[in-house]
Amino acid sequence: MKRRRTALAAALFTAAVGLGAMQNAAPAAARPTATPSPDAPHRGTVAGARTPDRNPARERAAQALRKSRAGKFREPADDPTHNWWGVFPQPGTHDGITATHTVDPDYRVSQADNFTYAPTTKAQNSCMEVVTAYWNSGDEIWAWDWCGAGGPAKTVTVDADFKAKYTQPSGSGLAYSVQLVRDDGPGNSWSSYLYNYRSAQWELLYRQSGQDQSGLDHGWDMFEIYASVNPSTGVGYYCTEARNSVFDSSAIELRSNGTWKPASPADSPWTEQNPSGQDFLCPRLRFIQAGADDHWTVRQ
Repeated sequence: MKRRRTALAAALFTAAVGLGAMQNAAPAAARPTATPSPDAPHRGTVAGARTPDRNPARERAAQALRKSRAGKFREPADDPTHNWWGVFPQPGTHDGITATHTVDPDYRVSQADNFTYAPTTKAQNSCMEVVTAYWNSGDEIWAWDWCGAGGPAKTVTVDADFKAKYTQPSGSGLAYSVQLVRDDGPGNSWSSYLYNYRSAQWELLYRQSGQDQSGLDHGWDMFEIYASVNPSTGVGYYCTEARNSVFDSSAIELRSNGTWKPASPADSPWTEQNPSGQDFLCPRLRFIQAGADDHWTVRQ
């Protein structure tokens, strides 16, 4: 099932009902060994962050993400299925968001027009979205610019150096921590950070100011796919390729008036209470509400 973000009102109304419900009795969600304090020192810059060169595959991804976020198009029948699930931090509830996201360096995407953004996060009005981007040219962390030219403004390759500095064990995998905050002073200026576990500090990934051009009045922290069906299996290519991957976002917190608090049903409703794996081209996919509403897991 394909949907547009312009049709979110009904989803948000539905999400406000039965917020304590859990999706399936599933195996324990991934839990990082430690969660950094959002108030830990902020200094330095992310090693390996670079302004990406022009790449046709990345540009295709950028065009698809740009159009869908702005809600400006209806997908043609032959386009990849686009779907998402997670939480939507609401307008007026925050000026910062932080979370710990899993990353799987072993997950490989085969198709040029298929992308898994999971997890991906953005605060309301923020000038960037930080994306765990899986695509057929490699696994990267993107700082997507929403107040400037658009597209990935900074990228970080998920390589040995990234894993050594910015990840920690999470279940049988790895996780990194991300933070987006509005800067002090006038204007809509935002900074995004990754946490360096080796030096115990938040390091700047990308800073930008201006007007948020996403066209959406809320934030998000979610699992998102652009997927096509493998005719030999009848399910999405990613369903097989990510068979052993766990997509998890934990310790989701929002900042308001200088104070960080866990995301809750009052400020961060689920995008949908009972999503169907079939709608994500992967019937065995499970959507686990591991917290209320500060922790989610998607796995097979």
